[in-house]
Amino acid sequence: MINSRASQLPPEVRVEYPFAGNLFDQPATPKSDRPVQMHYLDEGSGAVVVMLHGNPTWSFYYRNLVNTLTAAGYRCIVPDHVGCGLSDKPSDYPYTLKRRIEDVERLIDHLDIAHFSLVVHDWGGAIGCGLAGRRPKALEKLVLLNTGAFRSKRIPMRIAAIKVPLIGEAIIRGLNGFAGPAANMSVQIPLSPAVKSGMLWPYRNWANRVAVWNFVKDIPLREGHPSYATLLEVETGLSKLVDKRVQIVWGGKDFCFNMHFFRRWCEIFPDAEVRLHKEHGHYILEDGEAAVTAEIRAFLQST
Repeated sequence: MINSRASQLPPEVRVEYPFAGNLFDQPATPKSDRPVQMHYLDEGSGAVVVMLHGNPTWSFYYRNLVNTLTAAGYRCIVPDHVGCGLSDKPSDYPYTLKRRIEDVERLIDHLDIAHFSLVVHDWGGAIGCGLAGRRPKALEKLVLLNTGAFRSKRIPMRIAAIKVPLIGEAIIRGLNGFAGPAANMSVQIPLSPAVKSGMLWPYRNWANRVAVWNFVKDIPLREGHPSYATLLEVETGLSKLVDKRVQIVWGGKDFCFNMHFFRRWCEIFPDAEVRLHKEHGHYILEDGEAAVTAEIRAFLQST
């Protein structure tokens, strides 16, 4: 179903993000019998590349990579996770890692995609690797961009401080104390006004920041956490991907997914193609721009 939600974006953002977009019905929430609509891009034709964003970005983050890969003969599938971007933002959705993985699985099945490569960033790594671990035969190549998909208690104090219930929700949803600072802290090269507007536009008020808070809330640091078992399953499933072609493209000045995570990925996938950009930050596709998208394109085209 083609939708017009993107047409609501500010004109300067539409210049950066000129895509039509599509909608897919995910299962209804407990308090509603209406399906939850997930927005996604389906651009180009050819071998499929699925791109999964994290928090607090959306499909906008991949806009330049989509343009690069569609021009090179790829079909790019880029969902906005429920609660993010141009997807619905219900207040009672089960915003958990398990549901995130299932949402992407349903979308892949809906589009009848049997084989695909993955590009993942931030919390999209756990979601994407969870999908790949469930369907290892479907995965062709994997590109890791400043992300994690394994248990770790290494969390920046500035994020740990806002995981606290009530206080954290008030800061993130009421004061925009996560998405707002991320637009500055996640890059070494300041975003242009249009790009910064694009990053933040879906998260303009309390209601629209429901998933931003729930992503932080869903970080499992201990065994009793509701998503701990799912993350353990994702981590265990990485062993099914060791024979895959993997590329690690990393910003060395990431305050969140720092060099500890980089080194851990290099241990998990010792034969991976590594592209370390020491001067770039968490939003590696913004700091690296054309050079990084060219590296990813070359990797996906390599045999």
